[in-house]
Amino acid sequence: MQEQHTIASSKSFTVADKLKDYFQLIKFTLSFMVVFSTVVAYLLAPGVRFNTLQVLLLFAGGMLITGSANAINQILEKNTDALMKRTSTRPVASGRMSIQEATVFAIIIGVAGVLLMWFRFNMESALLGLLSLFLYGFIYTPLKTKNSAAVLVGAFPGALPCLIGWVAGFYDTPIIWTGGLILFAIQFLWQFPHFWAIAWVAHKDYTLAGFKLLPGDKGPTKFTALQTVMYSAMMIPVGVLPYYFQMSGMVSMWIVLACNVAMLLLSIRLYIKMDVNSARRVMFGSYFYLMIVLLSLYANKL
Repeated sequence: MQEQHTIASSKSFTVADKLKDYFQLIKFTLSFMVVFSTVVAYLLAPGVRFNTLQVLLLFAGGMLITGSANAINQILEKNTDALMKRTSTRPVASGRMSIQEATVFAIIIGVAGVLLMWFRFNMESALLGLLSLFLYGFIYTPLKTKNSAAVLVGAFPGALPCLIGWVAGFYDTPIIWTGGLILFAIQFLWQFPHFWAIAWVAHKDYTLAGFKLLPGDKGPTKFTALQTVMYSAMMIPVGVLPYYFQMSGMVSMWIVLACNVAMLLLSIRLYIKMDVNSARRVMFGSYFYLMIVLLSLYANKL
């Protein structure tokens, strides 16, 4: 009896470990943040009202596509992930999961996600999801070790979730692209200060793995900080567009403007201080920025 109990516990532990590895493979927390912007953008589309089933289906489709892209990323970066302390425990990099298993899993969930978006929402959102997966997994990922332009390339799949969510809201009406492109522009510009701050903080790890993710080739420099300031400044006029095109109200416009000014001030602080603590402030500030901006736009939807 004791032996049977031990075997059952062992099997339970193995299943739990396997599920944990799959969660790590899809980078669940990161994927959740990405899909959050998809869902809010969907709810911002004109005529869309909150429907629990539709939101859950959109969340599922987004998680499957994003998770597939993240799995492909870990497959291709197996060797570089193993070099960095932050990523060395990932399932593929550590050897707990074979490349074949990860590849099969990535294909299955990727196809499932695209089909779900196609048949439950519309063809356009499904194709945009597929484009995002391809750009992130097969263009941005291998480019990271070759050229710092990878950040620019990666900003496209990074901003597409907003456009995907918006387009998905037109599953039974002709698509009006304007609002989705505005949301795309907000998230596109946001990624530069956000990602350069991360690359600044993790510079030693990234350098060890051969990643070229800062705009200069000499590491964290005044040039990098200046680029962060410039992109943060560009976010200010773009943040007014949702109000101008009547996607949301005046209250959200002032909230978005305040968030944009805060991001600019944090970036200016980085330019002045030139230290990791200031970069970390930009990094964490950017996380709060996106959540506050998107939720304020939805809360004040016209």
